Amino acid sequence: MKTRILLLLYVVMITCSAPVKGREAQHTDTLTIWVDGLCGMCKERIEIAALGTRGVKEASWESESRMLTLSVDTLKFKPHKLHYNVASAGHDTKELLAPDPVYAALPGCCKYRDFAIHDAAQHAGQHEDEAAGQHEDELQVSGVVYETDDSGGQTPLAGANVTWMGTVSGTITDQQGLFSIEREEGAHMLLVSFVGYGSDTLHIDGAAEVEVNFSNALALEEVSVTHRIKPTTFSFSSAYNIQNINEKELTKAACCNLSESFETNPSVDAGFTDAVTGTRKIEMLGLAGPYVQITRENMPDVRGLSALFGLTYTPGTWIESIQLNMGSGSVVNGFESITGQINVELRKPEQGDRLFINGYGNSDGAMEANVMTAYQINGRWSGSLLVHGNTRPFQLDHNGDGFVDHPTGENLVALKRFKYKNENGFESQMGLKVIYADRVGGEIGFDPDRPATDQPYWGSGINTSRVEAWAKAGKVFRDRPYSSVGFQVSGLLHRQDAAFGLTSYQADQQSVYYNLIYQSILGNTNHQYRTGLSFQADSYQERLSLGDYNRMEWVPGAFLEYTFNHLDLFSVVAGLRADYHNNYGAFVSPRLHLRYEPFEKSLFRASAGRGQKTASIFAENIGIFATSRAISVNGTGEDTPYGLEAEVAWSYGLNFAQGFILGHGDAVLRLDYYHTRFTQQVVVDMDRDPQQILFYNLDGKSFSNSIQLQVDLEPVERVDIRMAYRFNDVRTTYSSELRSRPLTAKNRAFINMGYETTGAWSFDVTWHWQDRKRIPGTETNPEPYRVAGYSPAFSQVNLQVGKTLFERLELYAGIENLFNYVQEDPIIASDDPFGPWFDSSLIWGPIFGRKLYAGFR
Repeated sequence: MKTRILLLLYVVMITCSAPVKGREAQHTDTLTIWVDGLCGMCKERIEIAALGTRGVKEASWESESRMLTLSVDTLKFKPHKLHYNVASAGHDTKELLAPDPVYAALPGCCKYRDFAIHDAAQHAGQHEDEAAGQHEDELQVSGVVYETDDSGGQTPLAGANVTWMGTVSGTITDQQGLFSIEREEGAHMLLVSFVGYGSDTLHIDGAAEVEVNFSNALALEEVSVTHRIKPTTFSFSSAYNIQNINEKELTKAACCNLSESFETNPSVDAGFTDAVTGTRKIEMLGLAGPYVQITRENMPDVRGLSALFGLTYTPGTWIESIQLNMGSGSVVNGFESITGQINVELRKPEQGDRLFINGYGNSDGAMEANVMTAYQINGRWSGSLLVHGNTRPFQLDHNGDGFVDHPTGENLVALKRFKYKNENGFESQMGLKVIYADRVGGEIGFDPDRPATDQPYWGSGINTSRVEAWAKAGKVFRDRPYSSVGFQVSGLLHRQDAAFGLTSYQADQQSVYYNLIYQSILGNTNHQYRTGLSFQADSYQERLSLGDYNRMEWVPGAFLEYTFNHLDLFSVVAGLRADYHNNYGAFVSPRLHLRYEPFEKSLFRASAGRGQKTASIFAENIGIFATSRAISVNGTGEDTPYGLEAEVAWSYGLNFAQGFILGHGDAVLRLDYYHTRFTQQVVVDMDRDPQQILFYNLDGKSFSNSIQLQVDLEPVERVDIRMAYRFNDVRTTYSSELRSRPLTAKNRAFINMGYETTGAWSFDVTWHWQDRKRIPGTETNPEPYRVAGYSPAFSQVNLQVGKTLFERLELYAGIENLFNYVQEDPIIASDDPFGPWFDSSLIWGPIFGRKLYAGFR
């Protein structure tokens, strides 16, 4: 039944967006454009390119006039696509020049830019002798430029620009409107322009005298173009399933850092690892956040020891945009992407505000501030400074379990960056980021300065110091603008000291990363490729009460990615990586993305790819320390990290998107299906024994099936609605039994509604619903410390209202968890935290009640 309904909906939308056959004649038109060429071979090539353009029914090109006559369907035809296709075939139009490599590949008789061959075509094969006999003055083009008034009178225009299209050669008219310019080798399109008027393009063969008239009919009047940018956009042109989340989307909620940036996006789930440390986590396709490759401006960012805490190291107000790619990502960015990629773009030095200030506070005592500056040093250099600080000084215990609801402490983050750009196509940038974070949680009265052995209260303290540095350089070749080379390098030092009750955990990480990328085309821009070399090295030292775990990883690699585009209909991105891991040996990572758009705004995508990563088992599961469970690592390898195998998975995706008009504007219906299958995985087993947690290599099946239906629409002007439903079937073999993944809802629903007034008010409401979740078994615990096998279903509502004053100041206030729904007794045995039953890691729902907040930007 569901299949029939979806099929009917698709047919209805296709029918509504397609022209009625009986009216087809009303949408047929005839037009002509100028296309350069010489011979019969040119004629065939031009007409094939034209007929390959959507909406072109008939095409005929005449060599003498160089005019291409077309019969087109005006509902489907797009002029710029025709110019692009013809130029891609090697022939210039007045709007677009053919790429030099494509023109160079034409047969000799078709070289219309060559004066000699051009003249030969015009004068019956005498081009070589005539070219040799040309006089210097025959290579001069001269003329006059007039302004014609309403009465027909002509006035010479002084200062009009005259240039050869595609070159830097040009001149200006004198006081009498006269000009003279020499022919440029290969140039034959003369562009004449004047401020306040349009421009005129003339085709010139050999020497010529021209006259150009500008009239009031061509005068440019003031034009005001207004377009309301959607907070989240979806690309129809990319082979990747990418959502672009812009800065406006991030202001629709209390987005204090990256971990809180997806409250209004149904594709990413956010939650907490436990009820003590306040550590936030994200999930995509029903799988844990570490399976998502998170990059900062396409360089590695959140990984290793920062797999969870790293989400808090990027303040929300620093973010310019986020690109969210579901499924396997590009091989250019590495081999670690399994369920998707999240790329974060920070505010740029050359585009940022000279001064940006943000302040925030909430009813739970959290306060934060952000100050950012951007400045131009000179014509080539720009810089910026971003500073963030937050603090939570008060201990609160709303549910009365004796534990603070939120950890106290502070975060300080500062980033300094510079960017350089010159007129020769060279760009570079460099940055330095420093992070200090300190958080204290646990029982009311816990004193982190007292030794653990002399501490009557259970508590946790996590102190982190981190320094990151990076640099990027790139060069676009002026004579080959489709070719470029880029180099990326980054390094970090990460130190973490943590204690959880009587358990200590100290860890250090040192990492370096290099990536060299070259991109160009094969023949024409329909065939593009990127290739390069990469190197990633990580050193980890982890010291726990149960032992030390040290490892050194280094991975050199090479990659090649080929992109093919056929008109607007079909595109392919095929990539392959070859890497060598010093512990796991050599491996390859193929990736494939297909895109097909058979009808306007009807899009199909398919993807497949392999991903591999090393599990940082303690950093990725920090909540296990906020329990009394005994930790057991059952590794079988001698020379591998923790004795465990690498995690390897294949991801397959199918996507459908249909754009249509509904209400006030464009709407999009999306249906996504992803299957992720692990061939190797580190299993985190909390089911075998409530007093134990085990890590071991997968022995059996582990997979995830995720289906999401989403609709984005604007039924009324300035009202945006986003609705989604998602089904997750995530299963793993635990101790020889295939079971659903714990604490993961199979069904989720989501609605976000936003409204903006013309008076600068904004209103936003988000509703989340989650189905019940399986909870790891506690049947062997004493009766007071047992929990049900499944959680109840629940929903949450968040509200926010904002007002812009004086164009540059925005005030906002909101409520999180409006109806105050919380998980009761989130901590098992909170009355006996040093006993064997203590566990704060079985979190399935909200652990904080209603929260009020306010701020300004």
